[in-house]
Amino acid sequence: MTRFTQTLFAAAATTLLLGAAQASVVTFETASSLTGVQSSAADYQTAVNQAFIAAGGAAHSAVVPLFDNLSNASVFGGSNSFLATRATVNFGLASAGSMDLRAGVDFGLGGAVFLDGVALGFKSNDMWWAGSYANTTQSFQFNGVALGAGNHSLTMYGLENCCDGGHQAQFSLNGAAFTTFGAADGLAAAVPEPESYALMLAGLGALVFVSRRQRVGQTG
Repeated sequence: MTRFTQTLFAAAATTLLLGAAQASVVTFETASSLTGVQSSAADYQTAVNQAFIAAGGAAHSAVVPLFDNLSNASVFGGSNSFLATRATVNFGLASAGSMDLRAGVDFGLGGAVFLDGVALGFKSNDMWWAGSYANTTQSFQFNGVALGAGNHSLTMYGLENCCDGGHQAQFSLNGAAFTTFGAADGLAAAVPEPESYALMLAGLGALVFVSRRQRVGQTG
């Protein structure tokens, strides 16, 4: 193996290790919506997703460093009324564990929370947590959620008619203190799928082949 090839393999391995060391990725999205109160978690998911489809290029999306004090106004500088909000946290766990989850929201028309595509719950009342988790009617709280090792995705869907305030999402893993989801929350990043490794190795194989042909050409 040439020094060039060795360098390529080292760089690829470093990239994968760095990817595994990163923490949660928080994506915050908003779109205009006049949709009213829904009757189930699935209905909230559908209503919000449809709002994004209808908005097209007018919808907003950003990867943010911390799931704290997020709102359309604070993140995008837009309106605070008649909004559909979709916030997603992608993270990984190195080993199985029990996780408590809580989210403080300002959804005047209610919302829902999904974990790995499965509904954890929904509320159709006017939700305004105002920075406190003491009133459980104003926030989402789920205790003792069993999670296996590997990739996970937490998504929050909500509708707001007026005066969108800040949103926050936190977790407690295996009884530890609550931590806000974000780029430095200590969780593992979502591990690349096996096909990602296969594609990388195939690419490296092609580079090795080219490197050998070049070496043969230089010595021929």
